[in-house]
Amino acid sequence: MKSCSITGHTRLLHAFAVALSLLFMCFAAGIQTAAAHDVTPGDAGYIQEIWGVHIIPFIYLGAKHMVTGYDHILFLLGVVFFLYKMKDVAIYVSLFALGHSITMLLGVWYGWGINAYIIDAIIGLSVVYKALDNLGAFQTWLGFQPNTKAATFIFGLFHGTGLASKILEYKISPDGLLANLLAFNVGVEVGQLLALFVILIVMGYWRKSPNFLHQAKIANIIMVFLGVLLTYQQIAGYIASTA
Repeated sequence: MKSCSITGHTRLLHAFAVALSLLFMCFAAGIQTAAAHDVTPGDAGYIQEIWGVHIIPFIYLGAKHMVTGYDHILFLLGVVFFLYKMKDVAIYVSLFALGHSITMLLGVWYGWGINAYIIDAIIGLSVVYKALDNLGAFQTWLGFQPNTKAATFIFGLFHGTGLASKILEYKISPDGLLANLLAFNVGVEVGQLLALFVILIVMGYWRKSPNFLHQAKIANIIMVFLGVLLTYQQIAGYIASTA
């Protein structure tokens, strides 16, 4: 029995090591190739060159942005981490989507945005916030629980502002702008649903583990570190760009 326990523990540690290594490799690749809300050179060139309404391509670009946006995925994972009812998942994800949509659409339409490094640093902090919230840090440190629904909506506003700021840099054509923006936003939500589908399947199996709560604590500590790393990387980029 003792041998089986040790073997099981070893396998668990090995699984964690593999998962952690993959997570760090993906994250490192992301920060080396682009900012969190960056648009690939090929997509940027396409955005700059086209005129008129292009519904399907912009839906694709929106979905691609969402499923490759590690900051979005980390925050979304944090939001649903301890949500066991689909009703609650739907409410929180809808609040995030609403906030994201408002600032992305209005930001590009009216031409206002924030320095990409600054807004992405705030988005990094959103990951830190949510992971700390999952760890119960605010209850311990402050003695009260911030409104999680309000926080999800507010950080959704920041996530959308980040994308709007980046799109504005590429001076998207005003011809067909509204239709293309709406299509892009639809794509973002499609991508979000695809990411959420995968996350919920994985979480569903993971929660069946008798060690889930302990593992969840470790996972959220890792998310805090990744959020801090993302924030640091963006602040360093901002300082370098203004030097």
